[in-house]
Amino acid sequence: MKVVVVGSGAREHALARRLSLDAEVIVTPGNAGMMLDPQITVSKEDPESLGADLVVIGPEVPLVEGMADHLRALGIPVFGPGADGAQLEGSKEFMKQVLVDAGVPTAAYGAFTELAPALDFLDHMGDLFVVKTDGLAAGKGVLVTTDRGEAAADIAEKLSGSSFGDAGSTVVIEEGLSGPECSLLAIVDGKRALALAPAQDFKRALDKDLGPNTGGMGAYSPMPSVSDSLVEELMAIGVDPTVAQLRSMGIDYRGVLYAGLMLTPTGPKILEYNVRFGDPEAEVVLPRVRGNFAELLLEAALGDLQSTPIFEDDATVCVVMASEHYPEAPMTGRLISGLGADGQLETPIEGVTVFHAGTVLEGEQLYTSGGRVLTLSAQRSSIAEAREAAYAAVQAIHFEGAHYRSDIALEASKEKMQ
Repeated sequence: MKVVVVGSGAREHALARRLSLDAEVIVTPGNAGMMLDPQITVSKEDPESLGADLVVIGPEVPLVEGMADHLRALGIPVFGPGADGAQLEGSKEFMKQVLVDAGVPTAAYGAFTELAPALDFLDHMGDLFVVKTDGLAAGKGVLVTTDRGEAAADIAEKLSGSSFGDAGSTVVIEEGLSGPECSLLAIVDGKRALALAPAQDFKRALDKDLGPNTGGMGAYSPMPSVSDSLVEELMAIGVDPTVAQLRSMGIDYRGVLYAGLMLTPTGPKILEYNVRFGDPEAEVVLPRVRGNFAELLLEAALGDLQSTPIFEDDATVCVVMASEHYPEAPMTGRLISGLGADGQLETPIEGVTVFHAGTVLEGEQLYTSGGRVLTLSAQRSSIAEAREAAYAAVQAIHFEGAHYRSDIALEASKEKMQ
């Protein structure tokens, strides 16, 4: 089987490496780390010209723009929703309405295009305010604050277009929820959904969940506090009704459905849906998948899931190395040392894989080219051991101004599996 992966980030690197165990893999447009990876072929051609048996679309933007529809019209099997289903991530207002119509527990909310009613709504939302851009913002369009003044200023900036352009022309304001978060990814064939292993990511830039929201600074899987029975409950109250609601709307959703949940004192609630594999969740969930992963995704693309995902008992922890001043104004063009000719660790560490995101090759040297630069993923028999290996890998790599969190999976490494 020939699989084409569309994208250029660490998520796509993780997808390509996992799929390469089962199939020939081409990534377009890829990145420097994938070009160096002997398991992957990188192409700059359009996916329809590469003779794919299956196309897996990694990022949200081409999904929202209808790439899956275009490829399906050419008769190519695609893992990824069409533009109609991709609106679950393309518009938070649309997503919230789907949840309400499906009877899925979620935070109370309001959607606004004008400042005055939005500010009035704030006064009825308690002491914790959550302000989101309606459109795509690369994981950075969310403000969570207890400061009403900060929330009001953020709403004004978003509605004016000064912070996120057209993506912020509508804002969604939600009640603040409390509790641990959980990322649950499900494979969907248009009719039913199969859960992958749960993961937890770390969205804030700084230790102790301080600093601005980012695209994600690290993750781990499995979650000791999330049992198999709880996963079944999350699917039953969240993902399954959502898939049924989409079907009732005439939306044939084939791809991954990523549910961001909060396990509140009053029960689980859906915070958001993404329509692609999470990043960095993909870098900890996919290495644990056993069996023929390419065949599983092809079955979903063809609308007929037959296989069941199975996971290694091992744990995986990943840590993101980001550029200086990420996410506000990342500094790029910094020389990276500690990696070999294959883009992996110059001195290998057992169970560690380096997934490239913002890297570029100039001659034989790697340089930083984006906000998130590398994701160091380690798989070991326990979260504690995987965490230790991931941070050992971080210490083996150097570039000026490298920024990373030091507390990824710290608390989970002390917990026992339920």
